[in-house]
Amino acid sequence: MTENESLIRNISDTALFAAIYRARETERRDALFRDLFARRLAGERGDRIAKSIPFSERATWAWITRTYLFDEFIKQQVEQGTDTVIDLAAGLDTRPYRMALPSALKWIEVDLPDVLAYKEQILRGEKSACELERIGLDLSNVAIRWELFARIGSTSRRALVITEGFLIYLSDDEVASLARDLATIHSFQCWLLDIASPGLLKMLKQRMGPQIERGGGELRFGPEEGPDSFTSQGWRVDSVRSMLKTAAKLKRLSPWMSLISLMPESKGKQGSRPWSGVCLLRHQSAHS
Repeated sequence: MTENESLIRNISDTALFAAIYRARETERRDALFRDLFARRLAGERGDRIAKSIPFSERATWAWITRTYLFDEFIKQQVEQGTDTVIDLAAGLDTRPYRMALPSALKWIEVDLPDVLAYKEQILRGEKSACELERIGLDLSNVAIRWELFARIGSTSRRALVITEGFLIYLSDDEVASLARDLATIHSFQCWLLDIASPGLLKMLKQRMGPQIERGGGELRFGPEEGPDSFTSQGWRVDSVRSMLKTAAKLKRLSPWMSLISLMPESKGKQGSRPWSGVCLLRHQSAHS
């Protein structure tokens, strides 16, 4: 067994190297956000996993930009009256602890029981800014997740669903099924997600796919239609932010990537062009 094979044991381990990138950003003098828990959560193994994937190490800007954009969208939605955040495949997200959130906000984390148990252990004794509930659940179990969505929907008025770094591991059919289930709950007003183009998906599969597959995962979702692919499941596109363009504004790109970022922004279908974005979708019955 190689070093990489021993490091990445399952797909949940991707949360470890996501946390190490947040930790590194936190330690910068000009940090875009502060996650004082990330280093503890990532641990030494998270650092080793990150260093074992050269392509990911060169694309640190993407991890940081995604975190930044999700933070900004969440702040905006909370200011506009969101009363519940449903964090699906929450992994080692620490936003309920590190963000300035109203105490009345309800934050619900959903992920595999082992992942949440690990986070609970590391963060024991820490106090969240808002009301926090953790639910251990395999989201691939459609019947059980539907029961959960219905329960949350009955107690929330204006909920925001977030799926950060999750959809790319699902098939087209699995994403469509999840999108339809979420759209069925009227109080799930908005959905915040990140999405890759077919071109970027192909690149990621070539340069990171083997390591991910050793952990039992697969990079699968990169729809040709882009954000508009969710329209037929009951959602409409409210806002899209390019990861590359945002990273350029945040001064997190290498000189070479900065030159690439000067290319005109493309709209609609991305095709073979490597592109990723963070998208806010709105329930088709919801008012802007």
